[in-house]
Amino acid sequence: MFGLYKGIGSPMMGLTFINAIVFGVQGNAMRRLGQDTPLNQFLAGSAAGAIQCIICCPMELAKTRMQLQGTGEKKSKKRLYKNSLDCLVRIYKKEGVRGINRGMLTTLIRETPAFGFYFLTYDILTRSLGCEPEDRFMIPKLLFAGGMSGIASWLSTYPADVIKSRLQADGVGGVNQYNGIADCVRQSWQKEGWRVFTRGLTSTLLRAFPVNAATFATVTLFLMYMRGEDEGLKDCEPAPALQQQQQQPSSL
Repeated sequence: MFGLYKGIGSPMMGLTFINAIVFGVQGNAMRRLGQDTPLNQFLAGSAAGAIQCIICCPMELAKTRMQLQGTGEKKSKKRLYKNSLDCLVRIYKKEGVRGINRGMLTTLIRETPAFGFYFLTYDILTRSLGCEPEDRFMIPKLLFAGGMSGIASWLSTYPADVIKSRLQADGVGGVNQYNGIADCVRQSWQKEGWRVFTRGLTSTLLRAFPVNAATFATVTLFLMYMRGEDEGLKDCEPAPALQQQQQQPSSL
């Protein structure tokens, strides 16, 4: 049963910081950009996605290595890594900073546009659905908008995630199969065809909807609560002059 939760330590350690960075950077970027427009939502989301790669890349490397450890064995006879932190420490000692950032370029390629579409989709859906505080169906609407944003985000860059995962898994057991991103794409295409770039997509989308529905709804409701409780907390709100330009601001 525990095999279903292999590598959970790494996401548990990293996701708190990742979400804090993502929503913090996106909010600050929107204030810098000034106007609440779809293009600015995409740009702010992309900036947030790029910056959080600093944590995301090592976290996913540890998760991938931990999940591959003892594959097919009920009880691993020989465990190379004790936990996610030990995994990163061992990789650092063996390969240095470059080692724990393996797959960084593909992570950037995946995360930058993905988070742009993530926030853009949420903005469009919350405006279209009319997520107003007085609406008794506001929470279901937020959950739906958040879940669909997660799905749109993954669909936009999933092939890059496949390549990233393969590069991060490469070298396990001491054998390196790929010489870089282009070589990984070429070998994967030649051996398995175009379907290789959609492998695992179904399970990813099944996970994406509930996870992102909960994430977006929680963040939105928390910000609404804090603004309502403390009138002095106006950091997340646009300037009065900009509010006049925004006839229907997004829920964030």
